[in-house]
Amino acid sequence: MYQNIKQKTDTRTTISIHLAKTMEMLSMSADEVREQVESELSINPALERIDERICPTCKRPLPQQGICQFCGVPKSDSDHENIVFVSPREDFYSGKYSSYSNSYMDEPDVDSAQKEDLPTYVLRQIGPDLLEDQKKIAAYLLTGLDEDGFLTTSVHEIANYYHVLPSKIEEVIKLIQHADPAGVGSRNPQEALLVQIQHLSSIVNIPSGTKELVEESYDLLMHGKYREISKKHALSVKQVQNIEKFIRENLNPFPGRAFWGENIFPDDRDLDTFHQPDILIYYLNDDPKNQLVVEIIMPITGFLQVNPIFKTELRNAPELKAEEWKNDIERASLLVKCINQRNNTMVRLMQILVTLQSDYIRHGDMSIKPITRAQVAKELDVHESTISRAVSNKTVMLPNKKVIPLASFFDRSLNVRTIIKDLVKEEKKPLTDAKIVDILSGMGFDIARRTVAKYRAMEGILPAHMRNVINMR
Repeated sequence: MYQNIKQKTDTRTTISIHLAKTMEMLSMSADEVREQVESELSINPALERIDERICPTCKRPLPQQGICQFCGVPKSDSDHENIVFVSPREDFYSGKYSSYSNSYMDEPDVDSAQKEDLPTYVLRQIGPDLLEDQKKIAAYLLTGLDEDGFLTTSVHEIANYYHVLPSKIEEVIKLIQHADPAGVGSRNPQEALLVQIQHLSSIVNIPSGTKELVEESYDLLMHGKYREISKKHALSVKQVQNIEKFIRENLNPFPGRAFWGENIFPDDRDLDTFHQPDILIYYLNDDPKNQLVVEIIMPITGFLQVNPIFKTELRNAPELKAEEWKNDIERASLLVKCINQRNNTMVRLMQILVTLQSDYIRHGDMSIKPITRAQVAKELDVHESTISRAVSNKTVMLPNKKVIPLASFFDRSLNVRTIIKDLVKEEKKPLTDAKIVDILSGMGFDIARRTVAKYRAMEGILPAHMRNVINMR
């Protein structure tokens, strides 16, 4: 009976370790998986990499160039389903990773591979100051920034995800906020301005009362209510105007849109640029009428296996080495299984995402559907946290070569924000938030005024009265 209980306990422990490792690997980007594999190969003699061109999905031999001729093509002439498969990494680096997408081969986006994106730029600055357990948190926060450089996930949600106190998340956020561009990683424009004021206070003379005005009268300041502010803070109207001028000329409420690092010229900026995407989406034969092809980039070359010779030698291992060798084999086997599980989960996830968001992929932001992680989790019969991990730290290159976070597929505000942006672009007279609410209502969108104000701010659009002032200049 004791033996049976012990076996059950050992089995549960093994399953728990396997699950934890799979979930950890699922949340990693392709580059992070590659680094982990390279590290394990360097220390574990039981893990072996076979440098043969084998398809990660079906295990068939690959041609010298291009994709798998079984996984990367329709199953028949009448098959119009989207094609989703795992692609070997060396094809991606060589620029030959799609025999069906000539645009990727003929027009490689050189800048995409060379320019440094904002998350990487910030992480490189704060990296030396991060403790080991803070690195994953920092990467999670940075890869979730929106185009304005703001956090998109609540501190409590991230704390629950990593099973740490919210204060631990705040520590990392503070490090991020004081990197260049100052204020990145803030939750809103007001917080970004306060961070920048603190950052500049030791460098330049800041008008007296600037911090207090931003902290206590931000909305009044944004609406140009100088007289109300002057009464509230016992300042002259001229002093308030000087503070507003200082903010306008020296601070940026949207730090992600500032010029940072080597991106000092507007023409050189491309905040949608990442080093290499984790997933490629394009049209079969480059024809927009055809189905979508999805390549999930395999983070390693060749394929991994447990060294068969090492397994055989375990039977004859010296007593002092037997336990160590056994652990090496178990660790190698676990890594191989987890990578396979990661690939399977990513394939299933992308199959449903490209089906649900086909219009978004083909036609742009206006066509995005409001889907949730919970909805996709139910469809795939997995826990919602599995979808969250699969989505985190991943980027996708769309058919138009725009590289976006995979999380954008779940951005329910994207189409409304695009409409607001277009309305403001075409306006003859500045539209108030209330007027935009009315227009959206006529289009079938039930959106509150404060939500319109939030979406407008996310797009870097000033309030109507401030747009009016700018137009009069």
